[in-house]
Amino acid sequence: MWEAIKEKISLASVRREIVKSVYGNRQTFMARLDPRVLLAWYLIFAIVPWFVYDRIALIGILLLVGVVALAARVNGFILFMLAFGVFSDLLGWGIIALLFGGDLTVFWSLSILLLKLIIVSLASIAVFAALDPDRFADALLSIGMPQQFAFGVSYGYRVIPILLEEYHNIINAYRLRSKEPDHPGLLRLRQLAYILKIVVRAFYPMILNTAKRIRTTVESLEIRGYSYALAHPDAKRLRLAYLRVRPADVLFLFGSLFLLVSALVLGPRISG
Repeated sequence: MWEAIKEKISLASVRREIVKSVYGNRQTFMARLDPRVLLAWYLIFAIVPWFVYDRIALIGILLLVGVVALAARVNGFILFMLAFGVFSDLLGWGIIALLFGGDLTVFWSLSILLLKLIIVSLASIAVFAALDPDRFADALLSIGMPQQFAFGVSYGYRVIPILLEEYHNIINAYRLRSKEPDHPGLLRLRQLAYILKIVVRAFYPMILNTAKRIRTTVESLEIRGYSYALAHPDAKRLRLAYLRVRPADVLFLFGSLFLLVSALVLGPRISG
């Protein structure tokens, strides 16, 4: 069991899950929608929940966003990290409130903030799991964002797996050249200190090696005239010609808006 858990949380497993989350959902219903519609949907569901203070309405919005996340086939590892982060934050805030004279009702008060954080985080994960780097960059270009910014976002998607791979290789190299403690020590403290030392020492070489690879990539793109192609209006028009709002996009956006308004209207009536 412990070996299975170690395999799930290893750097290689994390890298596989991130790559699958970015590139592995192109056949879903969400991935076939126009990326501009997905960005508009995300902006709505990332902003509106912060102005809602009714728990029933927030639960209704959460159910809607959850269905969209299921349609996008969000990776289970990403959902686990989301749940762990949100609930650890809630626990930390609650403990701090208790230390300063509060009681258990603080958790009920924090539930509204918790629901908002889950909704916004889940909406972000659902949309960006459905958008591959190229379509995301094209959507930014079509709404008037600078070409360099769109390229930076697209390349940022791709550089995350490269960072993890480089980090994994450097850690393995350090482990091959160093000696582990003969005894793990009390509560495995010696082994933990050894691992933390390697993790910290591997960080700077990872940044340096990745920067060299990025510089090589940028120079090769410049040699091929990538910046000129981005700035040229004909090239930009050809690149964005496939973007088209279809009936399915309109149905998805307005159907989500209808359900959102329904939750906002019915929530206060049910709770009241």
